[in-house]
Amino acid sequence: MSKIADVAARAGVSKATASRALSGRGYVSEETRTRVADAARELAYVAHSSATSLATGRTQTVGVVMPPVDRWFFAELLAGIQDSLFALDYDLSLYGIPEGSDTRERLFESILPRRRFDGIIAVGIQPSAHELERLQRPGRPLVGVGPYSDGTSAVSIDDVAAARIATEHLIDLGHSDIAFVGGTTGAGPLSLGDELRIDGYLAALGTAGLADHARVAGSAPTLSAGYSAAVGLLADRRRRPTAVVAVCDEAAIGTIIAARRLGIAVPTELSVVGIDDHEHAELFALTTIRQSPRDQGHDAVRLLVERMDDPDLPETHLAAASALVVRSSTAAPR
Repeated sequence: MSKIADVAARAGVSKATASRALSGRGYVSEETRTRVADAARELAYVAHSSATSLATGRTQTVGVVMPPVDRWFFAELLAGIQDSLFALDYDLSLYGIPEGSDTRERLFESILPRRRFDGIIAVGIQPSAHELERLQRPGRPLVGVGPYSDGTSAVSIDDVAAARIATEHLIDLGHSDIAFVGGTTGAGPLSLGDELRIDGYLAALGTAGLADHARVAGSAPTLSAGYSAAVGLLADRRRRPTAVVAVCDEAAIGTIIAARRLGIAVPTELSVVGIDDHEHAELFALTTIRQSPRDQGHDAVRLLVERMDDPDLPETHLAAASALVVRSSTAAPR
């Protein structure tokens, strides 16, 4: 099996230069880089991760801490992170552990502090848990994804604006009795992202003079929970709203299914707007606020690599693009 010394001898350079040329870390002229790459290819040389780590001081591994990936948003985000890391020849260590669990506490208390990562991407960290502060202590480069980003670079959408735009769309159609599905469950603390979306909904109603009509039907951000909350909201014909803003597309789809089972026509009797542009949004003709979690994953890796190359860079907050996508789940009230 060829070694880095063989590649260096074939290319006529030192082992340190060959290592820099193959790792992409440190200055090497383009001519030398090409010569070393050609030598490595001729010798079928494959860098061993331990040797690369010794030569560069890096592990070529990034830690990713996030909620379980059983929801579309987190699965798409992880796909974007993985695509970008693999393209840069980085490995990924994933910790998808529910908030508030004993396992997650052990992760922050004993596992992460002793692992060697070149950087960490933290997804959906909540202020109440003080986890972001704990991740910052070892001094490793850190990038957050989500609305909580104090003291670190981050990628997120404007959750307040997303819900406000969704609500304003319904107001512009002529709706005045607009409810919100999602955000509060009673089973645990309200996530900051959901809280901000409720704030956007309330702000839009307040601006339109409709604050007295505000109603929040508590629901976790899932299809089944959205369905259950919507059944309770829509079952009383006398107090039934004419429109719903959902905390996410999964809750919105649950609301549409609940309406259909109750014999309520969407959109002629009930308009529904979601947030995300989930992969099934088109299937349900769902009007929604589009975001791309896969692109957010790419952006998070780019920010992290920049910080790994220059730890003194100032914090960078990227606002991911979002836009209203109008389909046929919304219409003027009858």
